[in-house]
Amino acid sequence: MRFLVRDRILGIGDDYWIEDDRGNRVFLVDGKAMRLRDTFELKDVQGRVLIDIREKMFALRDTMVIERDGEALATVRRKRLSLLRNHYRVALADGSELDVSGKILDREFAVEYDGELLAVVSRRWLHVRETYGVDVVREDADPALLIAVAVCVIHLAEKEREDRVG
Repeated sequence: MRFLVRDRILGIGDDYWIEDDRGNRVFLVDGKAMRLRDTFELKDVQGRVLIDIREKMFALRDTMVIERDGEALATVRRKRLSLLRNHYRVALADGSELDVSGKILDREFAVEYDGELLAVVSRRWLHVRETYGVDVVREDADPALLIAVAVCVIHLAEKEREDRVG
């Protein structure tokens, strides 16, 4: 399953449709403006909220929390001591972890579980500017969760870059 995502998805207050590889709208990312913390909702085509994504307040490191139906699903943060390339850890509510690594700001990275590839995020396949693909490679994987993870790690990486520059 491949999904197409525009980079402007990460703007707070911006809304954007995520399409499948046939151009059908699948998910709406609703960036919530006027909030104290960065907040997004991932909705289905009927407008139902599938996943809430929010910045965790009062954390020592920048952290994003992914929730489903009001329950914590995952926590995303930069992995410590990751000097060679961007590396993020996704702690799932069941105690397991996803590993996200690659060139996050270039939109070229992978999401793995226990060494097994779940999804690849890449611009390489696409000719549309400012677009990247999320290719979910396992059929039993949760596409909404993997898209939410991609949104989180890109948002955290861009926020970190802004903090270093500014």
